[in-house]
Amino acid sequence: MSEEKNIYTTVDPVTGNLAFKVFWFEDNSYFDHLQRNNYFSVIWIKKGKGKLKSDFSTYDFGIDTMLAFTPYQPFMLSSETNISGVAIQFHPDFFCIHKHHKEVSCNGILFNNIYHPPYIKIDETSAATFDVILNQIKTEMQNKALAQYEILVSYLKIFLITASRLKSQQQELEQDQDKKDKEPHILNDLKEAIDTHYKTKHTASDYAELLNISAKALARITKTHFNKTISNLIAERIVIEAKRELYLTNKPVKEIAYELGYDDEYYFSRFFKANADVSPQLYRDTVGFGRATA
Repeated sequence: MSEEKNIYTTVDPVTGNLAFKVFWFEDNSYFDHLQRNNYFSVIWIKKGKGKLKSDFSTYDFGIDTMLAFTPYQPFMLSSETNISGVAIQFHPDFFCIHKHHKEVSCNGILFNNIYHPPYIKIDETSAATFDVILNQIKTEMQNKALAQYEILVSYLKIFLITASRLKSQQQELEQDQDKKDKEPHILNDLKEAIDTHYKTKHTASDYAELLNISAKALARITKTHFNKTISNLIAERIVIEAKRELYLTNKPVKEIAYELGYDDEYYFSRFFKANADVSPQLYRDTVGFGRATA
């Protein structure tokens, strides 16, 4: 564990790599360049505003915004003024959201949520809760003691559950608003279609035909409501599943590719690298291979 100016880090004793890290920042120097990390990142912007570039989209962010990113998910924050806040970073070997989905329920809500922006707004009550948890984490990391690993994982779980509940509530409010629009049925049908057919249908025209709507109309609706193209959504869904398989199973890349509808392993590897910035094998090597037991 290291400590320097409100930076607290726990290192994996086996690999020597980052396991768990919490740090407070007073400017944007940490995030003003493209990030593609082999760990999860949760960033709470307490002061300042700017623009977030993530995956295929750009979003505005302001005070009391919490951002969440999965391993190798690209993101960058740009701001004309100083931003300050706190960040939590953890490797899947420290805590794996795939293995603990039932306990934490953050996968598909806080992380890997392709239909909503990768952030939530923090209200006053939630901010107080997060501050309490962060101070407990800071205290624990300052004094190494018996079962520290287990305590830190417990605090992380509480933090992620609190954030996931908040985002879930905000999504429900957004869905209520969507019901007032004319096109919510198509949006829901598209989500269900992608989740059902992403392994076999890989093109925008496939889904336009499936939903009995013109490709142009579906593209407009998708861009308006999701700020992404249909191809973006399909690619993200495929890559999420590929990452899960690479981490949780010992299947060869060729087998994973075939299960996702790609007969050519090398074509799939190029597709994965284009969207994840690393090859499937390097992802498995750096993110880990189902070793998390906590």
